Order: sequence, then C-alpha cells, then structure tokens
Amino acid sequence: MYWRLRMLWDRVDAGALAFTAIAVGVIGALIATAFGVFEDRDARARRERERHATNIDCLARNVYFEARGEPLAGQYAVAEVTMNRRSRGLFRKSVCEVVYEPSAFSWTSQRSLPAPRGEPWNRARKVADAVYWQRHTPIVHGARHYHATYVKPAWAKDMKPVARIGRHVFYP
Repeated sequence: MYWRLRMLWDRVDAGALAFTAIAVGVIGALIATAFGVFEDRDARARRERERHATNIDCLARNVYFEARGEPLAGQYAVAEVTMNRRSRGLFRKSVCEVVYEPSAFSWTSQRSLPAPRGEPWNRARKVADAVYWQRHTPIVHGARHYHATYVKPAWAKDMKPVARIGRHVFYP
C-alpha cells in the first residue's frame, strides 16, 4: 500500500499541487471573510431594529401616560413635541433619553405606574409609530413644550402658544 501512494506522489506535479492547495486556502479565507462581513451586517441591522423598537416603545409610553385621555390630535401633538425635542441639539439624542430626561414629563417621576394596556395602549403605539417614522403630517410645527390647561408654568408666560388641543397648550 505504501509503495502505491509513493508512486502516485512521484507522478503528481508538485507545483500544481502546491498551487491548488494555496488557491483552496485563499478561496476558503475569502468565503470565511464574506460570511463574517454578512454576519456583522446582519448583527448591526438587528441592533438598529432593536434600537428603533425601544425608541418607539418609549414614545408610545409618553403618549399613553401624557395624553391617553386626549383627542387623537392631542396624542399626535405630544408625540411630535417629543420628537422635536430629540431633533433639537439642546435635548438628548435618543427618544428614550428625551422621555426620561429629569423633569421633562410628569409621569416619569412617579414611582409606580400601571402597565399600559388595552385600546389606549394600542392607539398610543400606532401614534408613536406614525410620528417616529414621519408618516404623519405635523400639526404643532416645531413645538417643543406643552402643558396642561389647568396649570400655569412660569416658563410659559414669555412664550406664544402655537396650538391648543384638548387639555394641552403647545409652544415653540
């Protein structure tokens, strides 16, 4: 058996064998690299989808806790204010950072809140999704502040309201 392998080896062109081995190695390395690139791209896309989903959830919670009893236009306006704050350089960069910024929205300072549920939660999620992905025509153009009509914050006295929707007044 050994002498048969030895005869086969002697007949094989060593240069061609070496070239084939190197070519297979290079092709294998390229394939492995391509799989790595695709895996990295998919991981980045998955992280991006998760980031968007988290931000939409934060926006929906803000709409739910700030405006669930308001007319639909008021819910859209609250979502717009949140997104307008996010796009403004003075505020935080992510929607969740804007929502949970200390003293930004009254509900975030409460210790325990019931879990969002039911039709108001479904509506808040739809509103948040539409505003987040800019599929809703803005109704409070550029507004970054609002308050309920039953309060008179000191910061509002020097500002001109841009809209009043339901029980909220909106300001630039």
